[in-house]
Amino acid sequence: ALERPGHDMTGPLVLGRVLDLVEEPQSNGKTIRWCQVDVADANGTGEPQGIVCGALNFAVGDLVVVILPGGVLPGGFEISARKTYGHVSAGMICSARELGLGEDHDGIMVLPPEAGEPGDDAFGVLPLRDEVIEFEINPDRAYALSLRGVAREAALEYAVHGDGATFHDPALRDTPEPNADGYPVIVDDPVGCPVFVARRVTGVDP
Repeated sequence: ALERPGHDMTGPLVLGRVLDLVEEPQSNGKTIRWCQVDVADANGTGEPQGIVCGALNFAVGDLVVVILPGGVLPGGFEISARKTYGHVSAGMICSARELGLGEDHDGIMVLPPEAGEPGDDAFGVLPLRDEVIEFEINPDRAYALSLRGVAREAALEYAVHGDGATFHDPALRDTPEPNADGYPVIVDDPVGCPVFVARRVTGVDP
C-alpha cells in the first residue's frame, strides 16, 4: 500500500522565533501562554504574530514551527484566527504530532537555532511530506526481506521500467527466438512458470 503522509497539509507553515510570552493561569486550572512570535514577512505585515499556546516546554528565543491562518494541518484541520482565552490567536505553534511527524503531543516542536530563520518555509526544513510503501511479506517471499527484493517488488507494482529507469526485472527482457540447436521445453503450468529460459553451452570439456 502506498501512503502519502503530509500531502493533505498546506501552508502558510513557517518558522517563527518566540519574542515574548506571558503565562496566564485560567479558572479551569490550566495555564496558557500568550506569545508574540516573529514570522518575518510571512504574515504580510512583518509584525509579531500573537498566538495562544498551552504548551510549556519552550522559552523566549526558541525557534518553533507556526501555521498561520489559512493553513491546513494533516486530517483537514483548518487554521483561522479565533478568539480564545481573551485573545485573538492568529495561528498555532505546532507539536510533532500535529505536523504528522510523530506521536509526541506533550509539547511543541523546538528546532535547533541553525535550522533556519523566522519566516522560512517549514516545508523546506522539515520532512513534512513523504511517500511510504508498506509491504506485507508472505512466508514464500523471503527475498523481499532484502532491500533489493523490496526494490524489485516496488518496481513491478508501480511499473518502474522502460526508458530512463534504473531497474529492470529479468523476466521483462526480450528473449531470442528458438533455434534448431535447442531442446524443446514444455511448460505445463504457465501461471506458475510464466517464463522459462535455457541456454545451450557447447565446447565444454568435462
